[in-house]
Amino acid sequence: MARTWLSVTVELLGGRGEELWPWPGRVFAVGPSHTFMVLANAINDAFARWDRSHLSMFTLADGRVITDEETGAEMAGSVGGPIIAPIDIAAAKVVRTLEPGAEFQFTFDLGDAWTHRCVVGEVKVDPLEVLGIRPDVPLPYWGWGTIPDQYGRRWATDDGQSWAPGKPSRPHPMLLPAWPGQVQVPALDLSGLREAIAAADAARFLAVVTGCDVDDALQQVGAGIPMALEHRRQKAEPVAMSVINRLTWRGGAGDRVLAEDLLAGLRRVPLTGQVVPVDLDMLSTVLEGDPDISSGGYLDLRTGQVYDDSATDPMMVGEEAAIDVAEEPDRWLRLDRTGSRNGWLDMAAFAERQHDAPLRERLEQAIEGKGAFCRFRDLVQAENLSEQWDVFSTDRQMGRAREFLADNGIRVG
Repeated sequence: MARTWLSVTVELLGGRGEELWPWPGRVFAVGPSHTFMVLANAINDAFARWDRSHLSMFTLADGRVITDEETGAEMAGSVGGPIIAPIDIAAAKVVRTLEPGAEFQFTFDLGDAWTHRCVVGEVKVDPLEVLGIRPDVPLPYWGWGTIPDQYGRRWATDDGQSWAPGKPSRPHPMLLPAWPGQVQVPALDLSGLREAIAAADAARFLAVVTGCDVDDALQQVGAGIPMALEHRRQKAEPVAMSVINRLTWRGGAGDRVLAEDLLAGLRRVPLTGQVVPVDLDMLSTVLEGDPDISSGGYLDLRTGQVYDDSATDPMMVGEEAAIDVAEEPDRWLRLDRTGSRNGWLDMAAFAERQHDAPLRERLEQAIEGKGAFCRFRDLVQAENLSEQWDVFSTDRQMGRAREFLADNGIRVG
């Protein structure tokens, strides 16, 4: 597109009897169809004027005045100063009136006289280059400085005589990572989520995850995304993209793998590796259970079923129910238990994420030394954090299970 728009720099020199320094400024892209009225409105927008019940006026370097018809008529009939022929602010086009390099003045509120120095740039601009769009009105594409309130008010009830209210001793909650808190953002209905996934009910799945805090349950939410894309793709695509971005930002165990799988689903390309319909909950239970009770189990690579070691013993499960991994070794993936180390890491991570410093310190103390899990569990229950902990720990376990499968060339289908 040709460069047919003006670049107009507007600096606020002062107002209400006060000169500003440094002068705050904005640089506007002004199009061929824009009148001085729309430029005035754009300047007032950019300089935060909320009360527009005041007159605006432009004064050109040759003395011509551009304002509304009524004010212009009054000025033309004045008995003082030179005879003038005011220009109608609502009809005159900026581009037709001014040349590159022209300097002119804009005044808002003839009483408080907020005075602006305006300069037309020597080089015209393409709005698509400087703004990315072709707007209907002038828009600023650069700016600087602190904008004063048009009435000099420093707070809502400032009467010009009272002392400023004291600054709060603590930052506003919106300045802290804790906002919005759990009270404001509904917790995820985990049972509803699992039921929707099991029933392949895409509408219910999307309803469950929308508007809820899902950041501690991304692996669990991600498990339902492929189903939602299959049945309700148009509504599920934004949810899928949001989960992918959150997984990428979080970067926990299995998060990269799940993000890649979900992105493949969005692009409609097949997953890499062997795809198996694995129950990650069951898999994580076998992988991270107590090694004193069982050493592990097996994954059926055909069905995705997970079996504990006991399933291979005919004496424990019966001759007909027992699985024979030796008969078809390529069908089975060995699962070795990892022990309690991951559980301790999960407790430490859960404690670290708490925004309440005293609570965080108590949780950190609970996981020190022998008997850590019992002390941690008791404190979590006492602080009504059990549901939050279950969601958090389950998600981390599922992520590690997903990563374990990926390391063995398997993707969850």
